[in-house]
Formats: sequence, C-alpha cells, structure tokens
Amino acid sequence: MRFITFKDRGFERAISALNRQAEPHSEVRDTVSEILTSVRKKGDGALLEYTLKFGGPKITAAKIQVSPTEIKQAHTTLTPNVKKALAASIANVTAFARKSLRKNWSMKNAQGASVGERFDPLPRVGLYIPGGTAPLVSSAIMTCGFAKAAGVPEIVAVTPAAADGTVAPALMAALDLCGATEIYRVGGAQAIAALAYGTKSIPPVTKIFGPGNAYVVEAKRQVFGRVGIDLLPGPSEVLVIADAGANPVWVAADLLAQSEHGTGSVVILLSDSKKLIASVEKEIERQSKLSTRPAHLAKAMANAVLILVRDMNQAVEIANGFSAEHVSLAVRKPEPLAARLNSAGGIFLGDISPVAAGDFLAGPSHELPTGGAGKAFAGLTADQFQRRTSIVRFDAPALKKSLPFIETFCEIEGLDAHGRSVSLRLGE
Repeated sequence: MRFITFKDRGFERAISALNRQAEPHSEVRDTVSEILTSVRKKGDGALLEYTLKFGGPKITAAKIQVSPTEIKQAHTTLTPNVKKALAASIANVTAFARKSLRKNWSMKNAQGASVGERFDPLPRVGLYIPGGTAPLVSSAIMTCGFAKAAGVPEIVAVTPAAADGTVAPALMAALDLCGATEIYRVGGAQAIAALAYGTKSIPPVTKIFGPGNAYVVEAKRQVFGRVGIDLLPGPSEVLVIADAGANPVWVAADLLAQSEHGTGSVVILLSDSKKLIASVEKEIERQSKLSTRPAHLAKAMANAVLILVRDMNQAVEIANGFSAEHVSLAVRKPEPLAARLNSAGGIFLGDISPVAAGDFLAGPSHELPTGGAGKAFAGLTADQFQRRTSIVRFDAPALKKSLPFIETFCEIEGLDAHGRSVSLRLGE
C-alpha cells in the first residue's frame, strides 16, 4: 500500500498520476484482431480451435450449445439457500430495471405536428458471462435480468466452460430464470466474434453486453459498429471517502472485498483523518489474514493508495477527477457529498452500505464504467436493451405553418428538391 498526504511536495502530480486510460496493450489488440478475423472467416472451426487453445474444452460444433436437459438438471442441483438467493437478486434487479425503462411519448410541436418517440426491445442480444473456475452468477442476473425486463425476445448467453465442458449449474439456472433463450459454452474474444459475426452454430446478435478480461473487452471494442456495445468495463475499482467518524473495520472490509477481483483492482481511500487511515491500514492487515486467499489479496492490495486530504472538498474534487466505478461515502452526512459527485459509476451512501451488497443483490447492475469512462458513460441500465425510434406526423395545417421555415432552410443549404417535396403537398 502507498500513503500520500496533501502536504507532500508533488501531491497534485501524484494524484494526477492515479488517473488511468483504458487503452489496450498492442499485444492484446493484435491478438484479438487475429481471432476476430479467423472466426469471421472460418466460423465454428476457428471458434472451437481457439476455445481449446486457450484452455477450454475439446468439443464439437454440435456440443457448443447447452442442452435443455443440462439446464433442467442444473435446477435440481441447487440448494434451498442458492434458490432463495437467486430469487431475491432477480426480484430486485427486475423491479429496478422496470423503473428505468423508457416509455413511448408524443407531443405537438409549435406548428401543430405530432412528434414523439417509440421504444422497442432489441430483437436479439448477446451476453458475455465470465465463467470457468469462477462463474459469475451475479453478472448473469445483472445482464440477463435487465434484458428480460426490457422484453428482449432472444437473449443469447456465452460463457467459458470448464476443461471437461461443463458449465456451473448455478450459472445455467440463473440464466434460465432470467430468460436466456440460448446458452453456449464458449468464452474469450472468440465468443465475442461469434456473437458479432455469427457462425453456423451461433446466429449473430444486435448488441453485446457483459464484462470480461482484457481480451474480451478489446474484442468488444473492435466489433463496435458491426454490433452495438454496452460498456468496456475493465478491472474493478473502489474509492472510499471516509471521515473521522467512519468505522475502520467496515472501510477496510470494502477495500479488501473489491481487491478480490484480481491484481488489477484499483483500491483508493480518501480521508481527512490521519488516525482513521492508520486504523484502516491495521484492519487491512488483520482481515487479510482471515482470507482463504491471503496471497491473492496481498498482490491486489500492493497497489492500494491511502490518501490524506485537506478536507472533504478536496476529496470530492479528487473523486470527480478519478471517476471510480464504485464510490463509498463512509461519512456522517453522505447526501451532500453525493450530490457533488458527477462521475461515479455507483455511489454507496454511508459506511453501513457495503459495495458487495450492490455487487449481488441491491438492484442496479454491477456492470459499471471503469478506467475513467464514468465521466461520459453510465452503468448498465434496462433502457440500453431498447431501441429508440422517432415518430413524426403532419397534417395540412401544421405543414402549412412549417413551410416558410422549411423553405428558408432549403435556401440556406441549397436543397431546392427538399423544399418542393413540402410545397407540392400543399398545392404550391
């Protein structure tokens, strides 16, 4: 862990250095480009070849799709506690998603024409669900659940299988409960290629959603335009703003929780209390020993940054500049600070609100912008599964009132045929 104080010479430079740009490494970019090209040309053959090459199972094209029998069997293996947890999370995600769906509307403009918008579910979407040794069941719910709430008729999930070709039962069950219509046991950049370009076994989709490793994210970046893309989420990030009254045990627990996502995790604490920072540091050391993977946590926490700020104003300024995926406000009065945060992916109010509760259960999707993208992008929402269409309807009186303005624009832009297409309708 690294400690920085506002009194340090070069403090502003050190803070500026924390900001990161989510640019792919050239090796990742070139490898992904090769994979995409190969799958686009060779279809299932390349998809299966890369799946085996990168540690996946050796399967035939006929076995790419998970069968209804496997899905049915998966449900029978779930314990009562797992069933209850899945149901609770799906219920919250569905309720939240329905609240954020966009609804059709119409109005009359100043000349009397009827204008409005219509929102339809995308016809076919692809979901990437990280799997293999650590199947992210929560990611399945927080992507597939939103797609179902939006009314998407064809929901296609791809997820890496274990070396023996199996997919985690809880993951299959969660996808089924959330409305997935197809599940395929393939992952990596090759799975993104299959979703974007289509193969004999996997018809192409309209838009791709979901988190993944650097190769998956880069594949999403490269197929953008061919298909729609939700976000380019990178390593997990948490930034905690804590005052002197924060509970150091809880703050340390949140920092450690997010570091479990891997050595690339970004963990930052901002506080105006040196005593609090010292207590958090001790708690991190104590709680790390309680982990079943202490070495894993140690590697991730090696890059953690503990920052003593002048005051909460400086903390907010740094947080807005950094634009973290998760911002936890472990302060006595979190609402005023939250109102001033304008680039966080998700904000957690009060130190009693753990980020992990948002990861699994609360309702909003945990797929949030990282790498500073929060300055311009929001997290995954149900309306991203909807397609917007503008609607325009004139009658003769409205068109007549509009004609002088339209003719003026046609004169400015030299588009006389545009003007005639209007005036002819009015007999002029």
